[in-house]
Amino acid sequence: MTAFEAGDLVLIGPECSVQFSGDRALRVRLVSIGAADPYHGWVWLTGYVLDAKGMATDKREVYVRSAGIRACSPASPRMRRVGRKVPGHASQAQRNEEDRPTTVLSQ
Repeated sequence: MTAFEAGDLVLIGPECSVQFSGDRALRVRLVSIGAADPYHGWVWLTGYVLDAKGMATDKREVYVRSAGIRACSPASPRMRRVGRKVPGHASQAQRNEEDRPTTVLSQ
């Protein structure tokens, strides 16, 4: 395992434990890594599960194979700019409103 530390973004997938296979894999921002190694090659991790936008959705404590932990790339630059106002550009909410089809209900 690479030396991960609090604040790192990691992927917890099937290489860590079968319970994280398929769509059950987690992107986690680490809060802490257990100091004790109860069983060789396994470790307790505490962190925040992130959604596709990079927002924390849940705090989890997981017991995983340390060799399976993978570094995960941070949110894309577009995601990190959320909330920044650029003069002359429509916000995402404004663009969504413009793209929304108009529904006419007849009686």
